[in-house]
Order: sequence, then structure tokens, then C-alpha cells
Amino acid sequence: MIDIAANIKRLRKLKNLSQKELSTSIDIAQAQYSIIEGGKVVPTIPTLEKIAKVLEVDITELFKDPTKADDEINLSILEKVKLLDTLDKDEKDSLLKIIDMAIAKKRLKDNLSHLIAS
Repeated sequence: MIDIAANIKRLRKLKNLSQKELSTSIDIAQAQYSIIEGGKVVPTIPTLEKIAKVLEVDITELFKDPTKADDEINLSILEKVKLLDTLDKDEKDSLLKIIDMAIAKKRLKDNLSHLIAS
């Protein structure tokens, strides 16, 4: 069973936010937020969308089973991706090319490893 409340709490702590800070950001009382995070009520979809936005994750992250996740969410990477939009076009294009090359190299390495293992 997916524990949405536990996911919200885990992600909030990863962002170093207090319950008060998050509740203020989504415009609900801290006591109501505490009830949500405590798992006593299931928040509405609009509330989950607001929480996900403040936590800078896709709403689907709130429904994932953290015990089955391959990697811990790296929020610092998400923050860096957001900052890419502040770069000028040439800088952004250069970084995106580097990222594309790194991903292509990783895929090639994975495919070769798979072929060798077969």
C-alpha cells in the first residue's frame, strides 16, 4: 500500500521545509497540514498538486512506493534543471548538448554490457 502521507513528509524533509512553511505555501492551516501528513485524511487532488508544486516534484512522486524506488530523488538536480532556464540560449544549448552526449554514452555502455553478458 502506498503511503502518500509518508511520501509527503519524506519529500518535505528532503527540501528542508517545516510543516508550517509548507502549509503556508499551499494556503492551509498548519494543523490541517499536520493531519494530512499524519495520514488521518487523504488530501484532495488540488491539494496534492499544490504540495507537489511546492516540493518541486511531479505529483506522481507522492504516489510512489519509496521501498521500490531505484534511486532517491535528487532535489538538487531538480533545482539545477530549473536554473537552466535562466541561462542565455547559447549557454543552455551547450549544456543540453553535453547532457545529451553523456546520456548517449551511458546508453551505449549499457547496451554493450548487455550484449557482452548475453
